[in-house]
Order: sequence, then C-alpha cells, then structure tokens
Amino acid sequence: MSHYAKIENNLVVQVIVAEQDFIEQIEGEWIQTSYTNRIRKNYAGIGMIYDRERDAFYTQQPYSSWILNEDTCIWEAPTPYPTDGNFYYWDEDTLEWFTND
Repeated sequence: MSHYAKIENNLVVQVIVAEQDFIEQIEGEWIQTSYTNRIRKNYAGIGMIYDRERDAFYTQQPYSSWILNEDTCIWEAPTPYPTDGNFYYWDEDTLEWFTND
C-alpha cells in the first residue's frame, strides 16, 4: 500500500492509503506521496500545493518575505531561526525573530 494525494487545481484536497490498482480505477488526479520524503520532497497534506515543474508538494507561503528552498521545498525566513534554545516568532514588519522573554 502507498499514500496518494488527490489534486484539484494544483492543491491537495485528499490523502489516502491505497493500492495502485484501486487508484487507477477511481476518478480524479492522484499523485503518490511518501512519509519518508523520498518522493516529491514533502509528504502531502490537505491544502498543500502540488508543483508540477518541481514535482513537489509544499505548503502555502507563510510570509511574503520567505523564500522557497529549491532543494527541500520548505519555506525559509530571510533571517535564520536563532539556535539558542528559546522559542521565537517571526515579525514580518521588521523581518526579524522575536521572543516573548
């Protein structure tokens, strides 16, 4: 059994576990996905984008300043997340990470 994402207008609308024979018999466009991220960069989830050129699944862009990493298809902030062990949140107005401390 494998995981498949149903695609409508380049968006994931459903994810199921099924045999290839079953997928071939049902309506719609179904694209295989994988928990191990060895297929199409990221595991598909409802609401994610399927990019045909990259043959990859990825989330919607969280902030306009963030850039899609072409190798991982994961959005990255223009400033790296701090690695000091604290919890930070992104401020799009200043393009910086802030903590509540």
